[in-house]
Amino acid sequence: MSDLPHENDRPDPLDSFDEIIEAETNRDPDLAVIEAGSRTLRTQGGPPQADVPGRPEDPEVDKALREVEAELATRWGETKLEPSVSRIAALMDVLGEPQRSYPSIHITGTNGKTSTARMIEALLGAFELRTGRYTSPHVQSVTERISLDGAPVSAERFVETYQDIKPYVEMVDAAQEYRLSFFEVLTGMAYAAFADAPVDVAVVEVGMGGTWDATNVIDADVAVVTPIGLDHTDRLGSTTGEIAGEKAGIIKQGATVIMAQQPVDAAQVLLKKAVEVDATVAREGLEFGVVARQPAVGGQLLTLRGLGGEYPEVYLPLHGAHQAHNAAVALAAVEAFFGVGSQRAESLDPDTVRKAFATVSS
Repeated sequence: MSDLPHENDRPDPLDSFDEIIEAETNRDPDLAVIEAGSRTLRTQGGPPQADVPGRPEDPEVDKALREVEAELATRWGETKLEPSVSRIAALMDVLGEPQRSYPSIHITGTNGKTSTARMIEALLGAFELRTGRYTSPHVQSVTERISLDGAPVSAERFVETYQDIKPYVEMVDAAQEYRLSFFEVLTGMAYAAFADAPVDVAVVEVGMGGTWDATNVIDADVAVVTPIGLDHTDRLGSTTGEIAGEKAGIIKQGATVIMAQQPVDAAQVLLKKAVEVDATVAREGLEFGVVARQPAVGGQLLTLRGLGGEYPEVYLPLHGAHQAHNAAVALAAVEAFFGVGSQRAESLDPDTVRKAFATVSS
């Protein structure tokens, strides 16, 4: 690629961390949400997020976090580097492959990834599993990107995790043609933090695409594909089918694919990939979906059809048909994680499902 940085080039250290973040988040279609045949199995608004942290109140902690932010700001965004997982794979190797110490649910798509990730996290937590969630971009603090048990890690833990992996990051930097990117370092931090916790399951949202995304060093048992549209056409392709080809990279051998409603060309590509890797597919509108929805105070009341049966009277404190569809996708993903529809025929406990959805935020 002709626009790759020179080996010793770095972003201007005088650039503020906020400017680096703004440049990165401008590439993500989910920012709009934040700011304003294979085998088959028989799935913006909302209230303000309650878990959005601001700056640390402790001046020493805030200073330490700013120092980490300043160091991260010296790294290129992944769009400045050639598509590759070689750098992040090298980091995982020297860290001892932390991402393989827990099962994962991997999420790609164009719209609704973060909302769906939050719903999946809430459902898993309601069933008493310890969760780790990795999403992007963030609203106020970079610590939002890495969550444990439904809440962003503390600034202290974020700084500690960075300091723990920093020597290994520098080792990989020295051995690679290009230094690890901003997103690659954060991804390494997330996977290390989840292993250290330890979590029972990680919910991981891709940064961009799938095949070459830094998150794609996990072999997730469940791959979730939210609705695909035209995004990052300069890097992923000019049609939804081409873009689906990149996003299909998270579908691994023998996995279960939870597929939201898709354009025809995107669906064809995803199904073809599933056949190639012997993955099981559950499709919104066929194996699962939204049966009914009606307005309710502060949100909507849903009847969802999952992989194991219907779940009536599910209150979702978010507005919009798109959030109902996100809920259906999230429910199917968690059912698949627990083996519903393949290893077991019964549904999840309806009361626990209702309790989980009642707590979600966009």
